[in-house]
Amino acid sequence: MEYTWDVISTPFGAAVGVTGEHGLVWFHLIDGDPQWEIERVAAQLGAVPESSPGSLADLCEQIEEYADGTRREFDVALDWSLVTGFALDALQAITEIPYGATASYGEIALVAGRPRAARAVGTACRLTPFSLIVPVHRVVRSDGSVGEYGAHPETKRALLELEGAIAPRAAPHRTARIDDAEAEDAFDQAARG
Repeated sequence: MEYTWDVISTPFGAAVGVTGEHGLVWFHLIDGDPQWEIERVAAQLGAVPESSPGSLADLCEQIEEYADGTRREFDVALDWSLVTGFALDALQAITEIPYGATASYGEIALVAGRPRAARAVGTACRLTPFSLIVPVHRVVRSDGSVGEYGAHPETKRALLELEGAIAPRAAPHRTARIDDAEAEDAFDQAARG
């Protein structure tokens, strides 16, 4: 199977996405060089994706609409082939959490069929191949606190505030939007790498 990748600029930072014939197989917000993400997904796929600038333009537009508050869910085919077992059950249960709502790790474990597997839900959230697209940011601790979002709990809080799931802080912290040129530079660097 052949896969392609692209780097896009989002209001939440640069992101790298990988698609195949069955849809989006990987999507992650990144902090730096996208090559690390490309290598990581290539190892899992057993195939090296080819660069394809502009291939995620539609998804980029949807993310812009989400950030503007005019979109509540993403219309993108997901290829779940990198997720198996309980992680797959948990992530698919998470897709059912409505915009503007949250669920605890324990509640997702219950819906996914393993009521005592709250920690496993946390692991599934941490390892999701679909950052932002599968709304793992809507999964919170049982006490209602936000919890982690990879290494970026401030991004999780910003997403929940955007959706109205939690009240904004007195001085809300929003993730700075990166410049499109920065995303293009990251794409070019990774394509050369």
